[in-house]
Amino acid sequence: MQIQNNVFIVTGGASGLGAATARMITEAGGRVVIADVQVDAGAALAQELNGQFVKCDVTSEEDGKAVVAAAVAMGTLRGLVNCAGVAPAVKTVGKDGPHPLDVFQRAVNINLVGTFNMARLAAEAMGNTEAGEYGERGVIINTASVAAFDGQMGQAAYGSSKAAVAGMTLPMARDLARNGIRVMTIAPGIFETPMLMGMPQEVRDSLGKMVPFPPRLGMPKEYAHLAKAIIENVMLNGETIRLDGAIRMQPK
Repeated sequence: MQIQNNVFIVTGGASGLGAATARMITEAGGRVVIADVQVDAGAALAQELNGQFVKCDVTSEEDGKAVVAAAVAMGTLRGLVNCAGVAPAVKTVGKDGPHPLDVFQRAVNINLVGTFNMARLAAEAMGNTEAGEYGERGVIINTASVAAFDGQMGQAAYGSSKAAVAGMTLPMARDLARNGIRVMTIAPGIFETPMLMGMPQEVRDSLGKMVPFPPRLGMPKEYAHLAKAIIENVMLNGETIRLDGAIRMQPK
């Protein structure tokens, strides 16, 4: 699949992994629709990349349809990269009582339901495009986390929502095979996201040393590099790839 001259949607595209992916797509000659709730940052990046920003709550069907419509209006929609997500840190039972149910539900709603919402809407639009050389019409890249496999204390909501994203990968890929649409998931380890970059330098250094090699935090451009490889390699389908420097998270 070619990135050049094609259109891609990036949710959570205003910052972090999503912003790096949006830049990668633009640098490769593609056009990008940035879908995010961060209006100022998203609009500024879209203007810089000559793309388009659409304010989007990924759990909203109406917002999702608006994003897809904007992408289709720009050209041939070939891909969706889902980077929108939240990461609450709450124990199942803590000092203040049981895990607030609304916090758990919000994590599942954004990380899992939001991912599925955008995937189903983008897949319908991509399925209506003309097929490429190998019958391919599009690719969906979802974002899980190493917490899906070795979630730490306080990550019951986050870990379960990301495990569900990983678990959705193969059945969705099988569903969409007849449409010529591939589905892949990236499970990042500890990356330089806005949340982590707000921590003190000594904390970031300590987290980086937990990674076997390279002993540092992952960079968003490395996520984008893998996304590029997935887009371009037609045989990559129905699998979750850990991008984590061989880290296996400890209980806490």
